[in-house]
Amino acid sequence: MLKMPILKNQVIVLQEGYSYKDSTDATTMHANCSCTLIRCRDGTNIIVDTLTAWDGENLTTLLKTQQLQLHDIHIVVCTHGHSDHVGCNYLFQQARLHIIGSSISNRDLYYEHSGPLDIHGEVLVEQTPGHTLSCVSVIVHNSHIGGTVGICGDLFERREDIEDEQIWILAGSENEKQQREQRYRMSQLCNFIIPGHGPIFEVDEALRSKLKLKQNV
Repeated sequence: MLKMPILKNQVIVLQEGYSYKDSTDATTMHANCSCTLIRCRDGTNIIVDTLTAWDGENLTTLLKTQQLQLHDIHIVVCTHGHSDHVGCNYLFQQARLHIIGSSISNRDLYYEHSGPLDIHGEVLVEQTPGHTLSCVSVIVHNSHIGGTVGICGDLFERREDIEDEQIWILAGSENEKQQREQRYRMSQLCNFIIPGHGPIFEVDEALRSKLKLKQNV
């Protein structure tokens, strides 16, 4: 039986991120990142942000629900180097690339990588500094969700931080000006955004207008 070609890149949120203050101690918080699987139509499997170091069993199980084993992941991308985004990188020792922000490596070999992550030129890594100066986002064109999806890490904490900027500012920003600029730029590029600590949301013109106005704050 002939296998039907995959016509769209599959973008699957394996686990939605979250962040909230501890109910008993206002000086502490609970947080874990959104973890996303990209099944490119050329057969490349990419995982973006790998949860905490205590999530190894959980992440292995999440991949099994997609009929994937750890060795089936070809590329690991972490939007930045914070511990809730890189914790399970150690699981993917057979991946050909580990990208953490602007750092790209395989074992002890570090080098520069440019261009798309897939042969069709539809999955790209973009520099999106702000939350940290080395932050990146993954852009997926021709997605099965519809149009272009931006997997943005903590450039966006969650959808609500568009109205309430204190959400992303209090989460930490190494350069607020750059972060505002990149938030607007990504809204122009994307139809959907997967934020670092909340559910995927759709980008419309009203949202883009709000982000444009906030660039000059």
